[in-house]
Amino acid sequence: MSHQRPLPPDDLNHVRLGAVALWPELRDARIFITGATGFFGRWLIESLLSADERYRLGVRLVALSRNPDSFLDAAPHLAGSGLRWIRGSVTTLMPEALDGERFDMVIHLATEADMQATQRDPQAALAVITDGTRRVLEVAEHTGARRFLFTSSGAIYGPQPPELERISEAYEGKYDPRGSASVYVLPGEAKRQAELLCVKYAQRNGLGAVIARCFTFAGPGLPTGSKFAFGNFLRDALAGGPIVIKGDGTPIRSYLYAADLAIWLWTLLLRGTPGRAYNVGSEYPVSLRHLAEIMAHELGARGIEVLQEPKADGTLDRYVPSTKRARDELGLRENFNLQEMVQRTAAWHRAAVKD
Repeated sequence: MSHQRPLPPDDLNHVRLGAVALWPELRDARIFITGATGFFGRWLIESLLSADERYRLGVRLVALSRNPDSFLDAAPHLAGSGLRWIRGSVTTLMPEALDGERFDMVIHLATEADMQATQRDPQAALAVITDGTRRVLEVAEHTGARRFLFTSSGAIYGPQPPELERISEAYEGKYDPRGSASVYVLPGEAKRQAELLCVKYAQRNGLGAVIARCFTFAGPGLPTGSKFAFGNFLRDALAGGPIVIKGDGTPIRSYLYAADLAIWLWTLLLRGTPGRAYNVGSEYPVSLRHLAEIMAHELGARGIEVLQEPKADGTLDRYVPSTKRARDELGLRENFNLQEMVQRTAAWHRAAVKD
């Protein structure tokens, strides 16, 4: 893991102010979090620590990680933060290991995000997502938690029909495990099963379990050189370009900035209706080709290379949510356009190079 500088102060200030009505509800809270070393985890941890420093909340945060030492070596600014680590994995987590602990809230972010690992061992990926969620729910029950946030995925809907402009939570989804995208089907189905477990615990035990169906995001901390087009395009642009599109550039995505993402997740944890799922993402579609063009223009990349021709049948891969439920019920909104996302993320990476 490469060195990670602190997240941008302006962005953390945006989260702190955007969630200002929520922080009092976290005063003296005890929170258990899985997946803390990932992109989502960093934003939640650093935004909470920022709010704790500003408002003296007295929050106690306990994080589960396979290798916290490696993470803290990469993010040394978090080493003295008071964040307490438990070494382990959701696949082996036992409620009894937390005897004597009391948590007010549990945030479950851990998942199997490695598609190659999923292909090699589908059952292992299934265990991380489904069985891991069951174990974390048992921990929540065992430690007396009253609120629970599970980060699911828009992948639970399956392929988005071309006539459907935005996917709402009411869409039941369609799956073809024999299809060419079957590697994405298994995590989607596993997330669906994990969601059902959350609903079951909400109904049976009164646990305030809320589901965040997450789509596509941008911002500091997003991995580069991975499966994320935004991160890969940014890497190419900052290296002097050209930006390389491995496909044909036609897939449609939408991007929610990470500072908004943090506000949305804190809001869902504290204000979301138990047993209810909310789409989390942006409603503003952009093709990968257009995203690359925006990034090349904003950052001065040396052009764009598209490695594949468009499909002969003209079908488009579209992945764009409707966030009407989150906006109407919880007052959530988007605050950054793509140009701002690109500039803010690039500035963070450039500052890291100078450090």
